[in-house]
Order: sequence, then structure tokens, then C-alpha cells
Amino acid sequence: MSRAVANLSMDDKTLWEKVLASMETMVSKANFSTWFKNTEITKLEDGVVYVAVQNAFVRDWLANKYHKTILKTLRELSGDIRGLEYTVVKSDRNRIVEKPAIKAQPAAALPLNDHYVDQESNLNPKYTFDSFVIGPFNELAYTAAQSVIKDLGRVYNPLFVYGNTGHGKTHLIQAIGNHIKSSLVGKSVYYLTSERFYLDFVNAMQANRVPVFKEKYRKFDVIIMDDIQFLSSKESTQQELFHLFNTLHDGGRQIVFSSDKHPNFIPGLEDRLKSRFSAGMIVDIPPPELDSRLAIIRAKTSRLGLELTEDVATFLAMAIEGNIREIEGVINTVLCQTQMKGHTLGLIEIKNLVKLNVKPRKNNSVKDVVKAISSYYDIEESDIFEKTRRKEVVRPRQIAMYILREDCGVSFPMIGEKIGGRDHSTVLHSYEKIKEELKTDPSLEQDIAQVRAML
Repeated sequence: MSRAVANLSMDDKTLWEKVLASMETMVSKANFSTWFKNTEITKLEDGVVYVAVQNAFVRDWLANKYHKTILKTLRELSGDIRGLEYTVVKSDRNRIVEKPAIKAQPAAALPLNDHYVDQESNLNPKYTFDSFVIGPFNELAYTAAQSVIKDLGRVYNPLFVYGNTGHGKTHLIQAIGNHIKSSLVGKSVYYLTSERFYLDFVNAMQANRVPVFKEKYRKFDVIIMDDIQFLSSKESTQQELFHLFNTLHDGGRQIVFSSDKHPNFIPGLEDRLKSRFSAGMIVDIPPPELDSRLAIIRAKTSRLGLELTEDVATFLAMAIEGNIREIEGVINTVLCQTQMKGHTLGLIEIKNLVKLNVKPRKNNSVKDVVKAISSYYDIEESDIFEKTRRKEVVRPRQIAMYILREDCGVSFPMIGEKIGGRDHSTVLHSYEKIKEELKTDPSLEQDIAQVRAML
């Protein structure tokens, strides 16, 4: 028999209090109040801690967002703990009735599995033509993509898709890959960013394994390369891409590129590459207009089973201009709040959410980011620029570099120049490090969110 909450030993209560005290230092006050405030240990049995939560949504959120951090903290406090499970409980006056414990598993409502990629092709299976919303703004790009998959390697080879961040380029080009992978048996597809291509090439040169690098990419029937603008002024990598392009193209294999701008306007891009890109199809995806934004909102809410009234959907379409990723972020926030509150949100509630979650567009300078970082981490602004390896400075500096690249679109060489005259490879390493850690560290995610809120 498990112990009731009311009969817990002081040791168990103290244990959870210490966990909560630790988590409170890692997350924002709002997040702590939402996800941790009404939690407690129901039992500790055979090395497994059972934590009581108020509803299934909180259970799933803790299991997917904070599970590793909570378990790590528990193990640091008690070496006997080997597992952690969450139990939904309902309070009835002073009595608590337990429901069966449910192990950590993905939330049914939020498509968290969408973030898993296929190891063989590096494609994200969520990006398909079925989930791609077609409107006047992207109809030409969609038509070009359809032509590519119908006559692989012959029509529109290469296909070059460009447009600003959040317009659906990555979705479209990966949809091409996923369709080929599922429909054309025997055709090998590989998706990568140009940053990854650059890093692989640099590592190959350092390890004296360039022939292995060449063979790695020349074996595929279809290569899809995202964010080609990153190769700006990287002459050796551009030369390697030029030879790869020729090998694939001459062999009748398909090549797809994306960029944030037309290839003719990418600074530092070799003319011979521009010529190769122009030989195929270059197509723009502009910002979605109002009707398309409304269609996107309806499609995404329908997929999530989220009901929005017509006035709410129209308001969101008018309030969020141009960026599909921002639309997705707001819809996920609406879904969370709807499930937490147990009712469909009205227009006033939606307006308050948008006010909090849709940040007005403004151009932040390096000075603005450094000021926010130094203020948040309580260090001197000058520390960010100094060539010091002090732990309390290195981490904030890496986050500053990440935000300058991710949010402000500053190039790696420019970030290095502005942040103490550092080499672009140092900046790239910092960016990749923070990007990878964000996948498993909710406290880092909270830190960056707080810094962004200060900008």
C-alpha cells in the first residue's frame, strides 16, 4: 500500500521542498507558479518518486519539459532515487483521491514528436505537402515543388527557394524530400543546412579526410540544402559546393536550395555558383497576406483540435503579420491556456495573450543585446568583450552570440568582430553549443526568454 499524502514523512516533504527551491531558481516566477506550485510527493517506493499534479496537462508538460532536470535534482539530493513518475490527483476538500500513475510520455495535444528527425535522411517527418497551406503568396513555389517531384532531376534542377525567416521555406523543401522518400522507392534523400556542410568540410580538412567528405554527399539522389546564405565569403566551402553541384547535376540527380534572399543578392557568393543556381528555377516566398494567414491559422488549429471563434481567428490573422513561425507559437500558447482554463478563450483573453507573446518588431543592436545580457547576469558590459575564460562570463557571452545570430540575423564574422574581435569559428561554436543545449535544458530556455523580454 502506498502512503497517503497526509501521512508523508517529513523526509519526503523536505526532499520535495528542496527540489522546488532548486527549480524556482531555474525558471521564471510565472512558470514556477503555473507548473510547480501545486505539486507534492505522494509516495517514494522502490526508488521511484511519485509526484502529484493537478491535471493531465501539467503532468505531460512536466514530463516533457522538466523531467530530466527534476530527476537530476532528486538524484543529487538522494542517491537512492532511480525514477520519477507523475500522478494526477483531485482535491476534494481535505481528501486527495489518486488516479493511476502515468509514466512520462508525450502530450497528446501538442505535436512534440514533430521535432524528431529521420536519422537516415535528416528530414523532419512533420513537413509534408498535406500540412503545407497553399495561398496566393506561396502558390508559385508550391507549383515548382510539385513539378520537381513529378520529373526528378530534369525539371527545375536546381530549385532555389528564397524568402524571409518564417515564410515556410524549410517546410516546403523538406516536404519535397519526404514525398520522394515515401513515394519513390530506392531514391536516397539527404537534408542539411549549409552551416552543417561548412562544418563537415572544415572538420574533414582538419582530419585530412576530404575524400571521405566528398563521398558522403555524392552518394545521394537528392540533396536539399537550407540557408545557403551562410556560405557567404567562404571561398573554399563554395568551391567544394560547386564541385558537388556539378557531380550531382551531371548525373541527373536533384538539388534543392533555400536562402533568405535571391542568390544574386547574397554578398560574397561566387559568380559561378550564381550562374548554376540561375540555370534552374528561382522562386520567392513573400510574406503571407491576410487571407493566407487566416487559412494557416484555421489549418493549424484544426490539426490540434483547437476551436477558435471567427472573430478570434480574424484578430490573430490581423495581429500577426508575415511570420508563420510566430503564428504557430501563438496558437500553441492559446492551446496551453485553453487546456489550463478548461474553456474556449474569448477575444479579450486572446488579445492579452497576443500582447504578451507577439513582440513588436524592432532592430536590436549589438549594444542592446550586450546591455540586456550583462544586466540579466549581473556582470559588466566590458566583460563580454574581454578575452577571458571566466565561467561567469563565458556563458553569457555565448548566449549573446546566439541571440545576435538567431534573433537579429547578424553574420558570424560580424558578431566576432563586434564581440572583442573574435574569429567567426569561435562564434559558430558558441551558437551551435547553445542551440544544442536548448533541446535538453529548460533552465537555459528560460534564461534566453528572460533576456529576450528585456530587449
